Parts: sequence; structure tokens; C-alpha cells
Amino acid sequence: MRFQNTDTAVVFIDPQNDVLSETGSSWAAVGASVTENGTVENMERIFRAAKQRGYHVFISPHYFYPADDSWMFNGPLETEEFRTRTFARKGPLDLTGFPGSGADWLDRFKPYIEDGRTIVAGPHKVFGPQSNDLVLQLRKRAIQKIILGGMLANLCVESHLRGFLEDGFEVAVVRDATAGPRHPDWGDGYQAAIVNYRFLAHAVPSTKEAVDRMAG
Repeated sequence: MRFQNTDTAVVFIDPQNDVLSETGSSWAAVGASVTENGTVENMERIFRAAKQRGYHVFISPHYFYPADDSWMFNGPLETEEFRTRTFARKGPLDLTGFPGSGADWLDRFKPYIEDGRTIVAGPHKVFGPQSNDLVLQLRKRAIQKIILGGMLANLCVESHLRGFLEDGFEVAVVRDATAGPRHPDWGDGYQAAIVNYRFLAHAVPSTKEAVDRMAG
């Protein structure tokens, strides 16, 4: 899979404190995987390379608003997210308490995301891009290929991968720019995701391989 800034973009899912910070609500489940993969450092390497080499960068965030509390049913992870207030915000037009919260960007990513050039899509409400405007934003810029990373590997990242494939994109998932949860009964979400990436994605490069390809 060839990367070039005319038709290839970086897409990061949920680069937010609740899943990437030691103070985040999900750290107990994901921290070991994030640390072992060097996920934060690798995401920053890709951010930096994209900005230096003229690649579009897109963010698909996860936010829950008070109105979402009236949902009548949820899956097990959604139930836990509502219990722990993961990705919670006061409202779509209310940033009260947002800076530094679990829903906010990781501080070291803010210079890249808040540079006026990064495209932040609306929030995806479950796992995939079907509930936000990310695909529209990609299509409007004639993007055909995606360099994909972020959180969580077996949930939102894999769901975005599957959605992109169904929409006709060519996708490389950067295997060490993501991480997954570990559960004593359910298993290792990261390892499950890597198996599926191998079956589904057009490429599963390391960060070093992805950055080298971005250089052309």
C-alpha cells in the first residue's frame, strides 16, 4: 500500500484522556497495552510526520452528552462507559469542565489537533463512523487511503476499519499506534484486534514503517 499526501490521510480514533492517560477512567483496563505498545509516543510520531509532510489529519472523537443518558439499552462496554462517565461532556455546545477532563485531548496531542488544520469530525456514538460525518469529511477531500490508529484496538478502531472498508477505502492500521483492553474473563482485546486486522486491512505496518512510507 503506497502512501501519498494527495489521496492518503491519517485518521485517529479517540485520542482522549480517558483511554490514553494514566488518570483516565479506562486506564486500569488499557494501561498495560498502551504502555507496552508505546501507543502515545507512536501516535505522536505519526502526528508529527503527517504535519511535516502535508497529510490531512482527521479525528473521530467519542463524546457522551446528558441527553444520551436516556438511551433505553446499551451493550456491556457502553453500560460501563455511562457508569464511569467516560467521554462525558456537559453538552454539544457546552465546554464547561471540558479542558483537562477525560473527554479532552491528551495534552501532548493538542498542538497537532488544535493547529487549525486538523479536521475533527462529530462524535461517533457507539463504535464505528456510521453515526458521525467522518466519511463525508474524507470524501470531500478526495481521500482514498487511510492510515488508521487510536483507541480502542478491538472496538472503535476495528469498527472504523470495517466501516471504511465497506465504504471503499484502502486502509492501513498501524499496529503499535493502538492498544486494547484486557479483561480477566473476556481476554486480550488488542491481540484479538491484531488477528482481525491481518484478515481485513490492506496493510498492518509498524509506526516506523508507516512513517517511512509517508516520506515516500
